[in-house]
Amino acid sequence: MGREDQDEERETLKSIFPDEITDISEDTYRISITLDVGHHGDDYSDPPILILQVTYPENYPDVAPRLEISAPPNAPKYPQFDIQEDRDRLLDSLQTTIEENLGMQMVFTLVDTLKEGAELLISERRAAIEALREFEAAKAEEEENRKFQGEAVTRESFLEWRERFRAEMEEEERRKQEEREAEEKKKRATAKGPEKLTGKQLWERGLAGKADYDEEDSLPVKLASVDLKA
Repeated sequence: MGREDQDEERETLKSIFPDEITDISEDTYRISITLDVGHHGDDYSDPPILILQVTYPENYPDVAPRLEISAPPNAPKYPQFDIQEDRDRLLDSLQTTIEENLGMQMVFTLVDTLKEGAELLISERRAAIEALREFEAAKAEEEENRKFQGEAVTRESFLEWRERFRAEMEEEERRKQEEREAEEKKKRATAKGPEKLTGKQLWERGLAGKADYDEEDSLPVKLASVDLKA
């Protein structure tokens, strides 16, 4: 046990994670873990990556390895995952696995457990977001439906509405009748042609010519002449 088991485990891990493992020292190395979380809604961010640093104590695997979790340098913040905030929770989630595997090579199992726990954390947060979104949508729909429900119909409210409706219909019919009568009156006036004016009305309106006035004015003279001859 001890150094021999440690060297054997590191060789096994390098064959499993050839591009993900980086040696730091004789007893320390890091493994890059890319989470399988897919896309969420309109978010197409790259999947988050976390770094598990493992340091072997002299008596590993009879004692637990020292573990640290960090994010890659300059890694963008993922919407539902923050290693700074989630580190302690993730490390605590490994304790049971460590206790169950004391005396055995356990790093591969720890990597698998850490990856699964981080993905589950993201999944739970996404589910919470969706639940809140559905709740808000249902609440908005309920408010919208309430606008069309109005007050409950009773016999009294129905009779009141019916009387008001009849009064409105009678008023509308009266208005239409008045409009029809006014239209008929206008048509009759148009059919009669222009109003025939008397000579005096023509003169007052400046429509009568001088000849018309002389003819009318000379009429009494002619009549007087006839009487004298008789």
